[in-house]
Amino acid sequence: MLQPARRKYRKEQKGRNTGISHFRGTSVSFGKFGLKAIVRGRITSQQIESARRAMTRHIKRGGRVWIRIFPDKPISNKPAEVRMGNGKGNPEYYVTEIQPGKVLYEMDGVTEELAREAFRLASAKLPLLTIFVIRQVGQ
Repeated sequence: MLQPARRKYRKEQKGRNTGISHFRGTSVSFGKFGLKAIVRGRITSQQIESARRAMTRHIKRGGRVWIRIFPDKPISNKPAEVRMGNGKGNPEYYVTEIQPGKVLYEMDGVTEELAREAFRLASAKLPLLTIFVIRQVGQ
């Protein structure tokens, strides 16, 4: 699973996932095809890996996949049946906050039909609505 190697602080405040992706990460940069989020949400490192596996198994040995997101926000939980108080729980897993317009995955070296099917399988593993995008000429 993806997670940061080191962090300055172990725990982080909840915050609010607002705004939209205006500039960075909104266009297909590495591959020819991409999977773009159209709603906001959180994706865990387990979901990122599950979607990646679904894609790579479908395209078999052809093509290359790029993951354009990284889970860098720790989510803490208190154990079951523990009374309230006594501080914040320990970090359990990591997520990445997704804004609308963010490209999540990219792919190259495969046909458009194969890429569409691979991204369809991957999007079933993600808790967000996504669309298939093709790199524009001149990007």
